[in-house]
Amino acid sequence: MSIDNDSTDYTTDGADEPDWEPGAGDDSGAVIAAVARQIKLWREAAGLKQTEFGTAVGYGENQIYKLEAAKRIPRPEFLDRADEVVGAGGKLSAMKKDIEEVRYPKKVRDLAKLEAEAVELGAYGNHNMHGLLQTEEYTQALFEMRRPAYSRDEIARQVAARMARQEIFERQPLPTLTFVQEEVTLRRPIGGTMVLRRQLEHLLEVGKLRHVEIQVMPTHREDHAGMGGQLQLLKLDDGSAVAHWEGQLASRLISNPKDLRIIELRYGIIRSQALTPQESLAFIEKVLGET
Repeated sequence: MSIDNDSTDYTTDGADEPDWEPGAGDDSGAVIAAVARQIKLWREAAGLKQTEFGTAVGYGENQIYKLEAAKRIPRPEFLDRADEVVGAGGKLSAMKKDIEEVRYPKKVRDLAKLEAEAVELGAYGNHNMHGLLQTEEYTQALFEMRRPAYSRDEIARQVAARMARQEIFERQPLPTLTFVQEEVTLRRPIGGTMVLRRQLEHLLEVGKLRHVEIQVMPTHREDHAGMGGQLQLLKLDDGSAVAHWEGQLASRLISNPKDLRIIELRYGIIRSQALTPQESLAFIEKVLGET
């Protein structure tokens, strides 16, 4: 994937992402509008009012109005059911692929594309678990605590997008994935104690994969190269590399060679200062026993 500049906004792990509406800032709006138009045309051709159509597919009239006005993105199961109700002969169901490609915010789609091309990925997290390591309920809790608050639909969209990125763990050939997590991220009970326990159990499972290394940065370290904040470094299949830095309300995608060398240096030192992968798994088990 080509990188055109050094300061593109992306988002990864925190919940403080810009609001996203269908079509805002990318080409997804045209696709969603086209699908919405087809839904309305097929409904009208079937001689159904919005209320009747909604009853038949199990949706309320207001939901049908929003779908036909391209204010909501139709779910795959809705398109299948709608196809049956209006007798579209598979034409509405066939649009599931188009919708799948634009279902998630463009920033998340672009990040997922980069991760899909990565042969190596390294990440340092200092406030919460990295998105690729999060359980679904942990992610849900992060987005629910976001201020200003997200709508239920937006939370569901963002959670689904983050979970979809985790396909990287099963991709072939296997990429090399390394993570350094601050000790505090293992102890902060985001979502409650049971959510944290299941998150720690998930870390232990992921940390035992052959192509994954998880390290813990103890709080008592006096010398720490990661005081500049969380970061992510991706080395791509074509030999290039990009780094990602996330701050309040905005993030940077870095491709300038000079800046990349600094990020690589910092991440290397961070890993050397953290516990080894074996020590880290033992530490996570200890924290789990105390939680």
